[in-house]
Amino acid sequence: MGIRKRHVNEFPTPYTCTAAIREGGMETKLSMVLMGFGNIMHKQKIKGLIYLAVEVAYVVFMVLNGIRFLSMLGTLGTVEQKEVWDEVNQIYTYTKGDQSVLILLYGVATILVTILMIWAWRGALKSAYKAECLDRGGRHVNSFVEDVKALLHENLHRLLMTPPMVFIFALTILPLIFMICMAFTNYSKIDNHLMLFEWVGLDNFRALFDSNSILGSTFWSVLAWTIVWAFFATFSNYIFGMILSIVINRKETRAKGFWRFCFVLSCAVPMFVSLLIMRTMLQPEGAVNVLLRNLGLIAQDASLPFFTDPMWARVTVIVINIWVGVPYTLLQLTGVLQNIPGELYEAAKVDGANAVQIFFKITLPYMLYVTTPYLITTFTGNVNNFNIIYLLSGGDPVTDLSSTAGSTDLLVTWLYKLTIDKQYYNIGAVIGILTFIILAIAALLTYRNSKSYKEEGGF
Repeated sequence: MGIRKRHVNEFPTPYTCTAAIREGGMETKLSMVLMGFGNIMHKQKIKGLIYLAVEVAYVVFMVLNGIRFLSMLGTLGTVEQKEVWDEVNQIYTYTKGDQSVLILLYGVATILVTILMIWAWRGALKSAYKAECLDRGGRHVNSFVEDVKALLHENLHRLLMTPPMVFIFALTILPLIFMICMAFTNYSKIDNHLMLFEWVGLDNFRALFDSNSILGSTFWSVLAWTIVWAFFATFSNYIFGMILSIVINRKETRAKGFWRFCFVLSCAVPMFVSLLIMRTMLQPEGAVNVLLRNLGLIAQDASLPFFTDPMWARVTVIVINIWVGVPYTLLQLTGVLQNIPGELYEAAKVDGANAVQIFFKITLPYMLYVTTPYLITTFTGNVNNFNIIYLLSGGDPVTDLSSTAGSTDLLVTWLYKLTIDKQYYNIGAVIGILTFIILAIAALLTYRNSKSYKEEGGF
């Protein structure tokens, strides 16, 4: 078992919030209420005024809108939009009602702004305490100009990391939390909850896990196919790509560059173009079926059910995924093979090892050790492989008209249909959460079973 090491701060600093509250002067403690007050009192007026301006802006925002957003977050609105007949103009008009989507979005945004404000408050308190300690100790206290110059030198990481963090909060964390919250509401066109909806707790999760309901049975069917698809799409590409790379990389193989060029040529064509062409060719009246009829291999009025039979459709998308994905795997594994030391093979041959033993004792372990991260990313990518399924089969065929998913739909394509086509936003949010959990568990299990994890001291 690996030994967990305690994280030790190699550069401890006395300027902490706890130290500021316990040991700081009155001006530092007042900085907990008036941000920047301690800086102003200790030769950092501009810096203190900036902190104070941030606090004033936050207070004004909370007074004008923030408190209202948070207060409405509990109910997500109560005023319904009503239809009123205008007798004068002989038309229907609509009264303004609450929009739960905006209430939820603004409420989540307000919470995140508050979190950022707490982070800024901690920074202001530590800055005030540092200025106090330096000033009372007779040491130099940086001016605003010196602080700005420090951002280009010792504090360059703060200057470079702050904008990305702001964008991550605004464009990643905020939509993510908004989507997670949506999973606990009844936001869908069912019972007309598109404008005004409310919290329903875990009802959506219960409905999705109920195998006796149409929605639940569809979920378990799609989940099973998603796992099967991800497994075969990942390891079939890996195995065939490995075979091709080994055959081409042999010393006996001539014109290695030509053979690699032939297999990699498909990468030059955009994938969506290849998929749409294959979809057209495999239709009942497509080129493949017409050719088979002309050759007499099938009857003139028959066609192979590439996308009309569930089993045929699933096998078809897996085979075409192999054709599309093997060239990329070939490139990955060719580089790995070329970096295996030749002395290992020579020593194995001297010891009397045959080709099979060399492969399983040298080649395969080395390739798996190097390509484990690639396998993890490929597996997670195949779970969310929207392009292959949507552009090739569109999730078809649909065998149950009461179901919202087809036989080849993955969780991600089903999610797309539920949200874009059906407007079941709450169920789509639940599926999004479950997809993330499945990916996290799969990646963790794959990594924990890998050789590299064990060598790093994992347990």
